[in-house]
Amino acid sequence: MEKYILAIDQGTTSTRATLINKDGVVVNMTQEEVLCSFPHSGWVETDALNIWVSVINVTNELLVKQNISWDNIDSIGITNQRETVVVWDKKTGMPICPAIVWQSRQSADICDRYEAQKDFIHKKTGLLINPYFSASKIRFILENVKGAQERADKGELLCGTIDSWIIFRMTKGKIHATDVSNASRTMLLNIKTLEWDKELCDLFKVPVKMLPKVLPSSHDYGAATFFNKDVHIHGVAGDQQSALFGQACFDVGESKNTYGTGCFMLMNIGDKVTYSDSGLLTTVAWKVDSKVTYALEGSVFIGGAVVQWLRDKMKLIAHSADSEELAISCRDTHGVYIVPAFVGLGTPYWDDDARGAVFGLTRNTDNRHFVRAALESIAYQCKDVFEVMKKETGLNIPTLKVDGGATANNFLMQFQSDILDTKIDLPSCLQTTALGAAFLAGLSSGYFKNLNHIKSIHRCEKLFVPKMGKTEADKLYDGWKKAVEVTRMFK
Repeated sequence: MEKYILAIDQGTTSTRATLINKDGVVVNMTQEEVLCSFPHSGWVETDALNIWVSVINVTNELLVKQNISWDNIDSIGITNQRETVVVWDKKTGMPICPAIVWQSRQSADICDRYEAQKDFIHKKTGLLINPYFSASKIRFILENVKGAQERADKGELLCGTIDSWIIFRMTKGKIHATDVSNASRTMLLNIKTLEWDKELCDLFKVPVKMLPKVLPSSHDYGAATFFNKDVHIHGVAGDQQSALFGQACFDVGESKNTYGTGCFMLMNIGDKVTYSDSGLLTTVAWKVDSKVTYALEGSVFIGGAVVQWLRDKMKLIAHSADSEELAISCRDTHGVYIVPAFVGLGTPYWDDDARGAVFGLTRNTDNRHFVRAALESIAYQCKDVFEVMKKETGLNIPTLKVDGGATANNFLMQFQSDILDTKIDLPSCLQTTALGAAFLAGLSSGYFKNLNHIKSIHRCEKLFVPKMGKTEADKLYDGWKKAVEVTRMFK
């Protein structure tokens, strides 16, 4: 009887269940959309119960679709949107308010209070003071939900990132745990000790008793008794770290960029903590057995989301895939630049107050130029991160591994290669986030032998090489930098 790893990939806009076999091949997959709400400008929230129901739905649908039972499942791997926070009642398991999504800027005022402690926080966490991270979101909930702080102090409430929420539900409330990669995104974990930091928890007034137990990324978390008492959760990682693992970036200097709702570039920096002076984050990549691996990360808040905006809000395209056809139907953007700072700007600017802008419009501008400019904005933002990463590490990046939904857009991938002057390696399995969770689970359960085994089954499907001249690429990028500069002036 063939066995598979079941990977649950809970993202910002959808939940996926994926079956992965011993060759690292996706055998089958199911997906369900997850809706976010936007109650105020810059706020992004979601319903944690809906997320859990979506996990149940895609899991059951997958088993039916593949015509298998739980006897065919070796183990479960979980990967998730990071920083998104759920606070729930310890006894009933019910959330006390909507989950605050990683993109949300509703705790920006809270972050302003801690500006004086930014160096102290950076040294302990590798992160920058920003509403992106979980600590200020937890603080917002404890301050704004009636009685929440008092209940938290009494030990009546639990909180965690989405992985913790799913683990709690899957184990019927028995296990409240997270992995080191997710914990390192909360701004409450000391990335050197890999433990919750009492000084940080006191600073944000978050009782340690609320927080989940921190475990390795490849580890037996316990039985998923909601589904089957004999199937255990063996792997957990935040989505970007999971994608780095799924891309088999096991050596120092190996890098990947994920094109999802946002874009996230990570570089493996080995087992030593390295701090950035230019807006990169230092994060825990994973912990396998007793060995911890760190990564430098740059974050683009609006990546594929700009295509959704073109489709849903601007009504310029009917389907996301239409963007490629429109982009290649014109030679260039006719001088148009779009800066999609809908929720601020990420690396290297970390400007929460910046908002989107469009430059270079003329009477000749049409929908094709607008769509192409939106796609190019994704590549420009990634170049911002790429340049800082090369400068900070002193390492050349001859090849960048890529994944995520937007990699299906050949125009974007070629333009990215051109603007970076770097080869773009597209893997045969695009579901690298789920793949990473499966690899981590399989290492713990014994399904996969070791890292060398995983590296041997990683395959490149397509390679994009630079075709644009350096002079032209530099000129285009200079225009982007000017557009960002002017955008940041208007707040």
